[in-house]
Amino acid sequence: MASLLGVALLVLALPGPTVAFAPIGGGASTHESITKMALMKVIEETCRIMVEETGEVFNPTGPSQQELIQACLGPTAKGEVSGAKFRSALREITLQNGLIDMDFVNSAPHHFHSEAFLEGRGLIMEGMLAIKANIREDNFKAARETLGRILHTLQDFYSHSNWVELGYTEPYINLIRPDLPLENLANVNTPTCSDCASKTCQNQILPDILMEKKLTSGYMGIFSSAKPEGKCSHGGEEDLTSAKVPRGGISKDERRSDNVALHEAAIKTATAASIQLLEDIRSAAGDRNFLRMMGIARSSVLSFVIDTTGSMSDDIEEARSVCSEIIDSKKGTQDEPSEYILVPFNDPDFGPLIRTTDPEKMKTEISKLKANGGGDDPEMCLSGLQLALTGAPPSSEIYVFTDALAKDIALKDTIFALMRSSKSTVSFFLTAVFRRRRRSILTASFRDYQDLALASGGQAIQVSKAQLSQATDIILDTSTSALVTVLQRARSSGSAETFPFMLDESLKNITIYITGTSVTFTLTNPAGVSQNQNEANGKLGTIKTVGNLWRIRLNSDKQSGTWQININSNQLYTLKVTGQSIITFIYDFVEKFGGPHPGYAVVSGRPPAGQPVTLMLSVIGRKGPSSITVKEVGLVIVSGPEAVTNGKITDTGDGDILVTVDAVPEGEFVVVLKGTDKVSNSEFQRQSTTQMSVSKVDIQAVVDSSVEPGKTFKLPISVMTQGSGGTYTINARNDRNFPMTSQKTLTLTTGQAANDTLFITAPASTQSGTDVTLTIEAKSSSGADSNYVVLRLSVVTKITDFYQPQCEVYGVLADDCPKDLSQCGPFHWGLSANLTDGNGTGIESIALRQGNGTLTHSSLQAPIIQAQYNASCCSRIVEFIAVDKVGNVGKCYRSIAPAGGSPVLSLSLPLWLCLLLSAFAGRP
Repeated sequence: MASLLGVALLVLALPGPTVAFAPIGGGASTHESITKMALMKVIEETCRIMVEETGEVFNPTGPSQQELIQACLGPTAKGEVSGAKFRSALREITLQNGLIDMDFVNSAPHHFHSEAFLEGRGLIMEGMLAIKANIREDNFKAARETLGRILHTLQDFYSHSNWVELGYTEPYINLIRPDLPLENLANVNTPTCSDCASKTCQNQILPDILMEKKLTSGYMGIFSSAKPEGKCSHGGEEDLTSAKVPRGGISKDERRSDNVALHEAAIKTATAASIQLLEDIRSAAGDRNFLRMMGIARSSVLSFVIDTTGSMSDDIEEARSVCSEIIDSKKGTQDEPSEYILVPFNDPDFGPLIRTTDPEKMKTEISKLKANGGGDDPEMCLSGLQLALTGAPPSSEIYVFTDALAKDIALKDTIFALMRSSKSTVSFFLTAVFRRRRRSILTASFRDYQDLALASGGQAIQVSKAQLSQATDIILDTSTSALVTVLQRARSSGSAETFPFMLDESLKNITIYITGTSVTFTLTNPAGVSQNQNEANGKLGTIKTVGNLWRIRLNSDKQSGTWQININSNQLYTLKVTGQSIITFIYDFVEKFGGPHPGYAVVSGRPPAGQPVTLMLSVIGRKGPSSITVKEVGLVIVSGPEAVTNGKITDTGDGDILVTVDAVPEGEFVVVLKGTDKVSNSEFQRQSTTQMSVSKVDIQAVVDSSVEPGKTFKLPISVMTQGSGGTYTINARNDRNFPMTSQKTLTLTTGQAANDTLFITAPASTQSGTDVTLTIEAKSSSGADSNYVVLRLSVVTKITDFYQPQCEVYGVLADDCPKDLSQCGPFHWGLSANLTDGNGTGIESIALRQGNGTLTHSSLQAPIIQAQYNASCCSRIVEFIAVDKVGNVGKCYRSIAPAGGSPVLSLSLPLWLCLLLSAFAGRP
């Protein structure tokens, strides 16, 4: 079996003179490629099982991630589904993986340096527990971030230790099984390496270490050359210990002429180990939640934030009506919402956040809302919106219903930070006349709602209560899995202006929105045909107006090419052009970091001013990245003169590109992309929705562990400015209202960091798996410059149950099964097993993983759970899993042989190994 495993793993090797175990940007074989390969193997297998359970055939039309998504979410569901959220989830995991090389470059446990085996395994186990707890609470973003980090540490074990030198070709299961001890570790006084003056020796491990199978790893010194006598070094130019006898290093990060076989063996085993860890998480989470964590769901998430004060009865009824219409009209299509979120607010209360995947439950929850109280006008609108922004998945569409101003306007900067961080779009439905009043520091104005909507790419729609039902068509338009923005602009006032925009063949349901009063416009297609605001049903489309909103739905026979709209108004107005299309892009602002393994890190906050801005961008096409050509990527001011600053494009492969923009626009800007769709040979244009700007302030804070309920968590913070020094206000908020303390101000000197420590305490009653979104802002005393950082902390209860549920098969009745498989139809077989969890937390679920039969079991509350499995003799393999209340996974596996034959398999093959073997065989 070991030799067959080696052959299967060989398929996963990435040959060539590349760098492995580096973060993204380090070559073809990187932490990124290892992580993606493992993820795609497990995801594809999970999709196949889920589709086949419905009786459908899992048959992707091609190898791209987009085609996998379409096949996974159901070949019979009407409509197109975007792969953007899946691609974003993959990037989130791989970028967090790479950040270990920046945030923890000198931490031995994070890289299994310096024989820190127990500590490294502890990081992996703590992370796995947090991931499982997060998934149970639907906190998928926190789970993805942790997953990326622990995969890096796990993968480094195979490059930085002597595991493959010892001849092992399978992963070290004990690293993800805390009930199994780490054995045969070399102690600190045991020499492990011979000297290598040339630093290019093929194998420095001492013969007695190899013979005794002692486990060691290289010592790494970035700031010091000290290491115990006789110990191996990591190696490389950045490792100061490599010049101290024994010189050289055992790292297999790089593929060199002296270590080709070891380097490739480390890649193969690290990939297999990553699959093994993912399979454990998948088993604990269940297939559906595992895919949801990976962003594989119909992308539309319906999120309502609703004012419940006394005057809101009509608005609540309209929200209930539009929710029901969406649920009923989109059921069974790719536009059916994958999740529903509801946050009520009034004064002084807001919340709780209600989340469900059940449409009927969403209907019920909205029907429970009752309008009462209020009377003093301003309400806690932004507090409710904060909950929605932190609870909804990234890139969500959020709809706020209110007829009052926001009392909690002090949260405005926090809301800006959360919108930019999550890239979510917020639209307001405002059903009151906001008259001019003396500005209060405690309450908002209608202009504040407009500012927030525009910054996120949403709308501030002002209508009467009687008109509200006519305005909510925008929710039906935007609750789609494949919504894209073609153009968005805003103007405060001025003369007539013409806005050109490009429509491509892939776009459907194209809608133009204009918000503002005293607006006139003329729309013109590529052939020169025009229609103005007075033609409700014209040659180009249908125009509806309600309150301050104009909605123009283009006819389905629209022409591809360059359109234009001329708008004239002497007041503030906004323009937005949207449609449905699979062709889209995702992006992050990133910065390069150095060290032993340089790479790119996402900028959490505003990009730095005074230097070029770098974006990491992924383009999604109808047939994958190969079906798209990117021609231009640039930055454009939404509210200023029409001028795009284009960047330099570097293709890094697999649809990913780096874009460097030297001249960054002043003010708030968005990302604009133009290219060619090779499928239709038509030009396309897309635009991001979230506005961004640069800052001279930099905030650094790194979360290095989870938070235990009842304990205080300490978070070091560093703030620096390249602008004017002076007093800066530090404002820290969290969405759970957990107690926090930190300095309120810091005095900054230009170019020098000032440090602070934030203390946050999770109440002892906090549910394990809860995530906390922490927003930290630094603002100059003049208010001229500010920046922010958004962090997620996971609250995880300390676990003492590390033991898997046990399965004992005590009966197999398979004597009737014929040897000839063609005769199996009329015959059945059965299996009986006892499942226990010893002194653990108790078994929470039992589920069938392999087999087409029927699995039943006795009460999960019993100390011994009896399981019965019955199946046709045509289905001869069964595997079912038992998961306890903290996510430990136990398995039952049995295969039967034809009558008179021998067993099909003599042991249980883990699913991760089956995936590798199927990859080798060329089968899904």
